[in-house]
Amino acid sequence: MAPLSVISLSLCFLLPLLSPAISTNSEGNALHALRRRLSDPTNVLQSWDPTLVNPCTWFHITCDSNNHVIRLDLGNSNISGTLGPELAQLQHLQELYKNDISGEIPKELGNLKNLVGLDLYGNRFEGEIPKSFSGLKSLRFLRLNNNNLTGSIPRELTALSNLKVFDVSNNDLCGTIPVDGPFGMFSMPSYANNMRLNGPELKGLVPYNFGC
Repeated sequence: MAPLSVISLSLCFLLPLLSPAISTNSEGNALHALRRRLSDPTNVLQSWDPTLVNPCTWFHITCDSNNHVIRLDLGNSNISGTLGPELAQLQHLQELYKNDISGEIPKELGNLKNLVGLDLYGNRFEGEIPKSFSGLKSLRFLRLNNNNLTGSIPRELTALSNLKVFDVSNNDLCGTIPVDGPFGMFSMPSYANNMRLNGPELKGLVPYNFGC
C-alpha cells in the first residue's frame, strides 16, 4: 500500500490535468445532446466527436482563447429538429444561429448571460416567446421573424437595455406592442404580418388587429 503522502501527491498532480477536460467536455456533452435531437442528412455534423477533449475543432463551432464555445452557427446546413434545455450549459455562448428548427424555443436559453446575438429566424418554431429572455442582459440582436410563434410579446423584454435589433415579423403574435425601454426605437416593419398584433402605425403592415 502506497504511503498517504504519495497518494496525496499523485492526486495533486492529476487534478490540474483533469479539471480543464471536465470543464470543456460539459460543453461538448451539451452539443452532442443537441446533435441527437437533429436530423443531419448531409452529415455536416460528422466532426462532432464527443470523445475529443473539447468541441473547438468541430465544424460550425467557434471558441474563445479559453476553449469556451461562444458561437454556434448551423445556418444553411439542411439541418432540422428541435432545440433542448442542454444548450443552457453553454454559459459562454454569445451567438446562436439555427435553421429549419421546429418545436418550442427552450426557456433555458434565458440563462445564457453572455449571449449577444440570438438569430432564430426562418425556422418553424411555435409556442410563445419565453419570458426568460429578460435575463439576457447582454443581448443586442433578437431576430425571431418568419416562424409560427403565438402569444404576446413579453413585457419583461423591455428590461433589455442593450437590445438594438428586434424582429418578430411574419409570426402569429397578438396583443399590443411594448413601447417602454428599447422598444421605443424599433420600427413597425419589425412587427409586420402578425395578424392579431396591435400597435401604432401598423396600418398596411398587418391585415387585421385583434387582441390575444
